[in-house]
Amino acid sequence: MSVGTLWRAGRSEVPPGHLDAAGCNVPSDRVLDAVVAQLRLERQRGGYAAVPDLTAAKSALAELVGAGPADVAFLESGTAAMAALLGGWRLAPGSSVGYTRTEYGSTLMLLRRLAEQRDWKLLELPVDDDGRLELDGLRAGLALMILSHIGSHRGVVQPAAEIGARCRAAGIPLVLDVCQSLGHVEVRGAGASAYVGTSRKWLAGPRGVGFLIVPDLTPAMDAAAPTLGGHLWNEPLPLPLPGAVRYESSEGAIAARVGLGVAVLEQHALGPSTVQAALADLGRTARGLLDGAGGWRVAEPLDEPSALVTLRPPPSDTAEHAAARAAEASLLVSVVPTSRAPLDLREPVLRVSPPLGTSMETLHTLARVLAR
Repeated sequence: MSVGTLWRAGRSEVPPGHLDAAGCNVPSDRVLDAVVAQLRLERQRGGYAAVPDLTAAKSALAELVGAGPADVAFLESGTAAMAALLGGWRLAPGSSVGYTRTEYGSTLMLLRRLAEQRDWKLLELPVDDDGRLELDGLRAGLALMILSHIGSHRGVVQPAAEIGARCRAAGIPLVLDVCQSLGHVEVRGAGASAYVGTSRKWLAGPRGVGFLIVPDLTPAMDAAAPTLGGHLWNEPLPLPLPGAVRYESSEGAIAARVGLGVAVLEQHALGPSTVQAALADLGRTARGLLDGAGGWRVAEPLDEPSALVTLRPPPSDTAEHAAARAAEASLLVSVVPTSRAPLDLREPVLRVSPPLGTSMETLHTLARVLAR
């Protein structure tokens, strides 16, 4: 039985035209059942009396990057996780922070605000024509490097292992945004100081859960705002507790965190490398079918090992019109606006991100829609 068939076995109600795993994937029936069971338990016992032990969930999540459960903190979203991490990072005034033009819009806004408030110097590092970081452009002297492993607007996979190795050799902490990569491509081996991610995309967990994985805490790293769950009262300043719990929001969608744990355990049951290979094959197949259909062109290399596929429109069409036609054919795709990558995107693109189990007929139907 194929990995796609096994994956769909727990997803009896997956819409057949769902091609938006990069936006909001479809949780399995097991994940849904776990969320509902936790909500029922909270109703019966009271929310605080029903607090679950999430150690197994954190262990499974941490294992995907080669970390431990104490390195994991749950928050509300990837954006909230990035804000908690960078907002509390004590860099000296004048510190240089590296990024690329392909960075996610909300992270760029956060960096610009922090740079203005704290006198950080933002350095845009060079990328090649596909948006991949040029390794020789990594500069010694950076106080921090921020990088999206896979962008929201283009399915190019950054060479995270090589970038991580160079950052470690130069003493540069690396923050790797894995919102579009964890559960999708290999992340272990990057050796980042911190990973920022979300539940709802390739991990196929519920919405409303983000996370930080911080294997390399230093004295300069703390949450942007202290909490009673992550800090001790102390004069004159609160003391952070050991580990990533200092970043965790104790009040949140606890049932969704339970669901994320189930989703990650499903990934382990299938085998992360098996899932990654199947998704890479889906992406290559989709690019081969869609490139050139109706004049649409794939934005990343056709053999890129990801299932996030972006398409640039011909002069006679737009991403919005194509998405509307796809909806009429019961296909769900995304339009990526320029605000997602304001330094890199010049016009909206159509994003196609098939989850495991997507049929070839679904992709052929989309090709016909684009050709109209």
